[in-house]
Amino acid sequence: MKIRIAESTDASTVDGFVNKMDTSSLYHDYRWVSVIEKCFGHKCYYLVCEESNGRIAGTLPMVHLKSRLFGNFLVSMPFFNYGGVCAESEGSRSLLIEEAVRIANDVGASHIEFRQDSPLQNGFPSRTSKVSMRLDLPSSPEDLMRSFPSKLRSQVRKPQKEGMTTRIGRFEELDGFHHVFSVNMRKLGTPALPKGFFRDILVQFPDESWICSVYLDSVPVASGFLVAFKNRLEVPWASSLSEYNKYSPNMLLFWSCMEFACRGGFKVFDFGRSTAGEKTYKFKEQWGARPVQLHWYYWLRDGGGIPDLTPGNPKYQLAIALWKRLPLSVTKIIGPRIIRNIP
Repeated sequence: MKIRIAESTDASTVDGFVNKMDTSSLYHDYRWVSVIEKCFGHKCYYLVCEESNGRIAGTLPMVHLKSRLFGNFLVSMPFFNYGGVCAESEGSRSLLIEEAVRIANDVGASHIEFRQDSPLQNGFPSRTSKVSMRLDLPSSPEDLMRSFPSKLRSQVRKPQKEGMTTRIGRFEELDGFHHVFSVNMRKLGTPALPKGFFRDILVQFPDESWICSVYLDSVPVASGFLVAFKNRLEVPWASSLSEYNKYSPNMLLFWSCMEFACRGGFKVFDFGRSTAGEKTYKFKEQWGARPVQLHWYYWLRDGGGIPDLTPGNPKYQLAIALWKRLPLSVTKIIGPRIIRNIP
């Protein structure tokens, strides 16, 4: 077997392999190379393990991030919940990781982050603080609604009684989604991903991406970005405007997403990642979602501790506090220049 970097002409072959693997995710799809390189300008290394007859036996997509502020490193995959090695055997997995380490040394990277939802078992140090919250879906939204406790059903009806409505679309919902998303991210003290990033996802994944928004009259007050892979519908990004929280628009948002999933024949609804016990975890848990352990592994050039580029790192607290005070218009301009280097 040999390892090489895939090219655009390999896309259909790569995606055929990804679609047949049980351990794959949407973020192993080759189309992400186009999205990330176009939007952020990062170098992507999409590695494939290939047998002598040309058959693919494993893949590893990686993105190279390099900046003065956050450092020089590789991630599989940044900006998303999943990624890492997708391989048929331990042999192909090992070869892919060996080549990843060689590339990391060539570019002077301090570390590689592998975002796995299954263990690698290769001795790399790992972070296991995050879980993916997933809900098995019945065949109909009516059955799903009946499975919820009465209090939860009431919380879904509350925004409807207040006159809130839901729309599910694509490009026509992008402006509203990104406004709600940007407002919420500024409140959290974090730069928002640029609108062009989400537009490129809609372009590259026409059959796998949608936007669900909750409106009060003509104003979007909550919105979520949906992506599909196999039998699973995921909401990697969802936000609501805090001034409308008393009407619980987020309850209607997630119910509408789950209803859409049921009607679309999906079997699993993926709420995205959370930290066990925290507020978002408990919100997702109330719907009946179960935690699935995520494993983020690290190759470290010089040993030492696992890098921490999360908002919880104390050294970023001043910057976060200042970001919350900036006008929204300013954060929309300078935010994309910062977030492009935060995985």
